[in-house]
Amino acid sequence: MEAELFPRPRTEVSPGAVHLPDWLDDGRQRELLDACREWARPPAGLRTVRVPGGGTMSARQVCLGHHWYPYGYAPTVVDGDGAPVKPFPAWLGELGRRAVADALGAPAPPYDIALINFYDGDARMGMHRDSDERSDAPVVSLSLGDTCVFRFGNTETRTRPYTDVELRSGDLFVFGGPSRLAYHGVPRVHAGTAPPRLGLSGRLNITLRVSGL
Repeated sequence: MEAELFPRPRTEVSPGAVHLPDWLDDGRQRELLDACREWARPPAGLRTVRVPGGGTMSARQVCLGHHWYPYGYAPTVVDGDGAPVKPFPAWLGELGRRAVADALGAPAPPYDIALINFYDGDARMGMHRDSDERSDAPVVSLSLGDTCVFRFGNTETRTRPYTDVELRSGDLFVFGGPSRLAYHGVPRVHAGTAPPRLGLSGRLNITLRVSGL
């Protein structure tokens, strides 16, 4: 990362929701990208998610640990090729616990789910809540590649009030406590803004959760 005239500070967007810019160094970003490319391969690889009503999400997804589908979890890719979901690696869980410690100064239970979303320049994510888990442990969000607008809202409605946060490659966003069930989404991805040294066209978002299953 080139030195910036005004370094981006740690920001508490709302109680329990914290943005830590540049949390992942270049080496860890490349390691995560290499891992994501392996996880995206079939079986149980990157898929298009179909939502109730017949529509599809524009961001494609692969899961680790437990397979998420609207709106639940399963041990196999029930809405795809039917293969067993890929295992959740212990090192990724350690990364999640360190993220919570750095962002919130609190311990976290063992993470066991990863949802990895790939956004091309036209992909979006509507406002939604991460409410299918049986745990209130904080959600950990890691960004790789293109910069996006991350819209973080409130726990009552998909509309205002909300805050738009710019998430760049290497940024960490953690939300828990009173913000655990806040609505959030990605209204825009800035295509072509990924660091050239990373070798990624598009945006990867690695979201870690505790299933409570």
